[in-house]
This record gives sequence, C-alpha cells and structure tokens, in this order.
Amino acid sequence: MKSRIEELLDKYWEGETSLAEEKELRNLVLNAEGYEKEKALFSALGQFRSLEPQQLSVPKTQTRSFSPQWLRWAASIAMLLGTYWGWSTYQQKQAEQQAYKEVMGALAMIQSNLSKGQQQMTPLSDLKYLNTTHKLFQLDQIIEP
Repeated sequence: MKSRIEELLDKYWEGETSLAEEKELRNLVLNAEGYEKEKALFSALGQFRSLEPQQLSVPKTQTRSFSPQWLRWAASIAMLLGTYWGWSTYQQKQAEQQAYKEVMGALAMIQSNLSKGQQQMTPLSDLKYLNTTHKLFQLDQIIEP
C-alpha cells in the first residue's frame, strides 16, 4: 500500500495523475498512517471545495460605459456627414466632367471652322503667281547684258 501511495504521490507532484488516480490517492492517504503533510493538503483542498461557491466572488471591474443613446446620435451624425461629403464629391466630379465636355466641344468647333477656312483659302493660292512675271522680267534683264 505504501508503494502505491509513493507511486501516486510522485505522479501527483509531476502533474501526471488522472482524476481517478487523485481520488484514489486522497482515499489512500487519509486512511493510511503517517503522511501528515499530505493529509493536511487533501483536507484543506476538501475545505476549499466546500467554501468555493459561497465565499469566492468575481470582482467587478469598473469600466466607463457609454450611453447607447449617445452612440446612436454619434452614428447618425457620422452617417449624415459621410453622406454629405460623398454627395458633394459626386457633384464636383459631375461639374468637372461637364466643363471638360464643353471645352472639348469648343475645341472641336474651332478645329472644324479652321479647316473650313483653309478649304476656302485654296482658290487664293493661285494669287501667289501674280508677282512671278515681275521676277521673270528682272531675270531677263540680268541675262541679256
């Protein structure tokens, strides 16, 4: 019996016993002679088990809690501000796109009018030969002497 108690005590102090082995060890130690320290330990554990539910209480931690009403107000205001910001950004982008379209339309109109003007100038390109006769006569005078 003492060898079994020693074996179970060694396992107990190593933390390798099962619940059934601990129960067996407690019964063996309480019924055996000697082992006064172990008897005191197991009787104290038995007393703690009986005292645990009545005397132990979980201390309450003090936390600052916010009122749910204030959280609702803060969430509502945050949503309104976010919606306003998103809408104003959208309007600004739309205005920029509209201005871009207008500028591109104006540039296209200028380009088309410029090409029409160049096409209307083609008959005037024949006038560049009006001054060539004068140049030809001067060339003749230079060649004769």
